Amino acid sequence: MEIYIYGRHAVEEALQRRPDIVLGVHLASAIAIDPDLLGEYLKKGGRADDLTKRALSEIPKDAAHQGAVARLNIDKFLIPFKEFKNDFVPTQDTSIIVLGELTDPHNVGAIIRSAAAFGVSAVLIPEHRQAPINGTVIKVSTGTAFSIPLVLVGNVNSALRDLKDKGCWVYGLDMEGDAPLPTEDFRRPSVFVVGNEGKGIREKTVALCDSILTIPIHSRAESLNAAAAAATVMYAWSARHPDAVKK
Repeated sequence: MEIYIYGRHAVEEALQRRPDIVLGVHLASAIAIDPDLLGEYLKKGGRADDLTKRALSEIPKDAAHQGAVARLNIDKFLIPFKEFKNDFVPTQDTSIIVLGELTDPHNVGAIIRSAAAFGVSAVLIPEHRQAPINGTVIKVSTGTAFSIPLVLVGNVNSALRDLKDKGCWVYGLDMEGDAPLPTEDFRRPSVFVVGNEGKGIREKTVALCDSILTIPIHSRAESLNAAAAAATVMYAWSARHPDAVKK
């Protein structure tokens, strides 16, 4: 399966970090992206074509593409959970974000960007009922999606059980939670489940959580959106695990 990404920074990040998944680049000019990165890509057998209407039709009409579009092999980009699980050895400085059927690609991209910034180990993405990884997600993540493992999960609840078996503590995020964020010490490997923007976390998934985190906020705001809540929790976790951010 292929996806198209757009924007100078996103395309450059793909060429720098994951040239193996880049099937081709489409450029408005030879200087639309870093010439050195382009040159290295072409030396290794990569393909560069003009930015055509056909390529532009694969991205949002109002996309700020800056004259640069790339075609990626998404199957080589996303890591199957089984493969991830087999190699996964959690430590005290391990944290994982699990997306719980988010539908807004902007939220997904923002969460990935925060995860990369705060030293999170991986982001788990449901295969079904979830905004897929696409050009918008990559753009919003500012290319950081290429710097952190993105893991494709067929069954979130099954994956959570596997992570718990490996010693992880699973937190759900909910404004009505029973564990105030400021009091948590995050001593164990931590897994954070971020629920759907409107419906929250599924009941069966909530039942698998060891704690439900709540973020104290001022009364003039009813709640935080999914990306803001996730970023707040990741920052709080990273403050207690500074070594994770230094890696």
